[in-house]
Amino acid sequence: MNKTELVARVAEKTGLTKKNSQECLEAVLESIQEALVAGDKVQLVGFGTFEVRDRKARQGRNPQQPDKVIKIPASKAPVFKAGKGLKEMVNKKSNKK
Repeated sequence: MNKTELVARVAEKTGLTKKNSQECLEAVLESIQEALVAGDKVQLVGFGTFEVRDRKARQGRNPQQPDKVIKIPASKAPVFKAGKGLKEMVNKKSNKK
């Protein structure tokens, strides 16, 4: 499902127009991004948690030149951890197949 399909699904479920649904979706995504940039965690009980984790600097190898070691700098990575409710729904759905 892509963003356009998600907007259409939200409009269908809420009775809002596609334009209003798109504005709502974009506002939610923007709010999550702003919270992560500020270093906050976004917890949606039953769905999951968005947070930023620090990745340490490390050494890696270029697959095209495996004898050369490259330095990979430290960085921050946005991550999503699925909540219990979401995990249960996904597993329940996949077990029926």
